[in-house]
Amino acid sequence: MGSKNLDEDPGDVNEILDFYFRVQDPTETEPFYEAKFLIVGEGGAGKTSLAKKIKNENYKLQAKEKSTEGIEVIRWHFTQPNGKDFRVNIWDFGGQEIYHQTHQFFLSKRSVYALVADTRQENTDFYWWLKVVELLSDKSPVFIIKNEKQDRQCQVDGGQLRGEFDNLKEILATNLANNRGLAEIKKTIQLYISNLDHVSTPLPKLWVRVRAALENNSRNYISVEEYFSLCRINNLTDRKDMLRLSSYLHDLGVCLHFQEDSTLKHYVILKPEWGTTAVYKVLDNQTVKQNLGCFTKDNLEDIWQEDKYADMQDELLQLMMRFKLCYEIPNRREIYIAPQLLSIEKANYTWDDTNNLILRYTYTFMPKGILTRFIVETHPWIEQQKLVWKNGVVLNKDQTRAEVIENYNQREIKIRVAGNRKKELMAVITYELEKIHNSYEGLQYQTLVPCNCETCKNLSIPYYYSLEELYKRLNAGRHQKECEKSYEMVDVRKLIDDVMFQSVTADREINPQVTQLQTELEEQRNESLTHQSSETITRNQVFISYSHQDEEWLTKLQTHLKPTIRNQNLLVWDDTKIQAGAEWRKEIENALAAAKVAVLLVSPYFLASNFIAENQLPPLLDAAEAKGLTIIWIPLSFTSYEETEIEKYQPAHPPNQPLKSLQAVQQDKAWVDICKKIKAAALPR
Repeated sequence: MGSKNLDEDPGDVNEILDFYFRVQDPTETEPFYEAKFLIVGEGGAGKTSLAKKIKNENYKLQAKEKSTEGIEVIRWHFTQPNGKDFRVNIWDFGGQEIYHQTHQFFLSKRSVYALVADTRQENTDFYWWLKVVELLSDKSPVFIIKNEKQDRQCQVDGGQLRGEFDNLKEILATNLANNRGLAEIKKTIQLYISNLDHVSTPLPKLWVRVRAALENNSRNYISVEEYFSLCRINNLTDRKDMLRLSSYLHDLGVCLHFQEDSTLKHYVILKPEWGTTAVYKVLDNQTVKQNLGCFTKDNLEDIWQEDKYADMQDELLQLMMRFKLCYEIPNRREIYIAPQLLSIEKANYTWDDTNNLILRYTYTFMPKGILTRFIVETHPWIEQQKLVWKNGVVLNKDQTRAEVIENYNQREIKIRVAGNRKKELMAVITYELEKIHNSYEGLQYQTLVPCNCETCKNLSIPYYYSLEELYKRLNAGRHQKECEKSYEMVDVRKLIDDVMFQSVTADREINPQVTQLQTELEEQRNESLTHQSSETITRNQVFISYSHQDEEWLTKLQTHLKPTIRNQNLLVWDDTKIQAGAEWRKEIENALAAAKVAVLLVSPYFLASNFIAENQLPPLLDAAEAKGLTIIWIPLSFTSYEETEIEKYQPAHPPNQPLKSLQAVQQDKAWVDICKKIKAAALPR
């Protein structure tokens, strides 16, 4: 949120150096030697054996090494040439396909990677694994380690792979039974991991103190508000620095904080193995597999009966749902589906292909898990809660049906929609898929729309146009395009409008306008995430915060909001509602708990108030935001809002065009736009 996106890379080395120079006291910083080493590859390739051998060369290999369930984290220390200790957090990933779909949560930047291949099996798809690492790790250095069991060797075309992947640094071989090549592997890891950008950067001692407090915390996870509080206790008070630190520790493998996920950003997982191992215990459970991904609360009690999980079953289930690994079947409380375990057989149904809207996505490289995440996101509309399988789903909403099928081998997703509200349902589907696409940095794909010429209308496989290219043609003033099959000229705008209800721009920015249909979906899927809460709060307020010197602008806002307030049965709350003698903080907390949206009227007076200058209000806003509150702000005057907590919230109007600088007619137009945004934020979610 906010005009500057802290989520882009809040732990960048330059940001750390910026903190260092602001401190300007070398005694307040110290070099920090720590990094994350991730081992990936197919199941049974020898990843766990390698991890244990790196830590202890005398480790005795097991005849049948137990496969890693999810992720195992191993600490390894080595001494650098300067005599300083270096700590490596080795992340050993389970190789079974069921784990591949969650790689995006754990493959991180500021790391070194090893792809382990069992030379006897010859089943490693080097291109696929290297592409996954490239896509999710910001091109961190990676090695291929050939695990030459029984000294069986195999050739890897290093020249071709290096031509495709410039982050592929070394191809090494080992026989872990006799440690052949192990010393060179360890030396190579030490070399590359010691030269990562962040290593030896002077780290603020405040950060080190907070990191120690997190590691010494016995809990498995805390809320982000508790994390902020722990930072403040240790004298780290700037919110940006708190987020930079959590991003830094996330990349090091110390804890997990998914700042770019709208739900998971509200939690800091202190013990990564605790959460991931518990989640994968469900996905690996034989009963759950035999039931094709269906499980109940009773199943979970059996799966999570160990003491470390027994008292946290509800929280772990929430974690699975927030990781998009499962969903609760609507109207069948406490029965859940993990879609990656669904049958591969297509469901049996009929389809009327008359006047369908059709869209295709094709991918240069297709990561696993796109469709299963889509199924979780759209599960409230699955037809009869039955027409769903591992590679496809049929949705049904308002007499409109959509078929979404993934063909992984062809690297494509096909969509067709039939019924009364085709364009609206297509808009929701593309919106949800674009959200998933945007979670992968640099994912390359094309959106394809079918030709609508007379010839193609009658073809089972029409010619397809790239949506991006169509937008480029429109922007260049080229309004017609020749069909490659019929050679007829077709209208570019009509090609787009035939399929797209909400335009997706050529640079793939998602239109911020969300239809009522979209809000219905969000409300229904969020219901299963919230129904377990023991306390239900009625959210029916618009919370307004302002400076008393700006009372006339409060009146203007209230005047323009009246139609929305009346139509949506909302109440407006401001501090005039606080009774004399009441406790200010408690009244604010209660008001925020009952609010759907908080609106801040920002001026120099507002920023100078104790609420902001002494950071009284932002922590309360953040706590309420974690529970579903939407926060927006209105620029009344030119201000230095960038220097305050206000920066992280969403402006409802361009900050470089504050309302007080506008003429009366422009002001009225601005108020209309602002009220639309407040109305959208106050719609049911």
